[in-house]
Amino acid sequence: MNELIQTVAVYALPVIFAITLHEAAHAFAAKYFGDLTAFQQGRMTLNPISHIDPMGTIVIPVVLYLATGGNFLFGYAKPVPVNFGNLRKPKRDMAWVALAGPGANFIMAFLWLVFGVILRAAGVEEAFFMRMAQAGILTNLVMLAFNLFPIPPLDGGRILISLLPYKYAYKFAQIEPYGFFIVMGLVMIHALQFWMYPVITVANLLLNLLVTPLTLILS
Repeated sequence: MNELIQTVAVYALPVIFAITLHEAAHAFAAKYFGDLTAFQQGRMTLNPISHIDPMGTIVIPVVLYLATGGNFLFGYAKPVPVNFGNLRKPKRDMAWVALAGPGANFIMAFLWLVFGVILRAAGVEEAFFMRMAQAGILTNLVMLAFNLFPIPPLDGGRILISLLPYKYAYKFAQIEPYGFFIVMGLVMIHALQFWMYPVITVANLLLNLLVTPLTLILS
């Protein structure tokens, strides 16, 4: 129980920021490209309460953590409502709206990495803050990779629908009602890792490349 409390304390802020800004980014992008649905429903906000799904964000992750000893963790936020038909150019703009969420996670992962670099340069020896920085990087990279998986209704699926020719995009979009179950099946048989690990690795390499100038300046 003590280990669980410590883990929750370390991951609380990173997870809240990751979820909130991911969903808010979708809402901001949707409004920018012409759809006011999320804005009118109060979802274009940085208030985490507006984006947290009690079951998917709290209950399911905690139960899975306890049931598997931390070996398997899954959760989700309340999806931001987007009426793609309201976008100025629906097929094209769908990709930008979908990409906004993972893009926000990449930026947050970068900021957590910068935070860690500054902590080390300042000689901060408090392990809690370093663990929080590492948790922030990991949480956002996992969210980025998972949401970019090319199956609707995940963001990657939306992006793929946007890129495919109309004929194939329409057919591919038909699997959306089954997308969640497909993804969960892949998670359960450990097949999703063949997507997650390469994406996380590439994103992490890019992050470290971007932060190299700051590291050199502070070293």
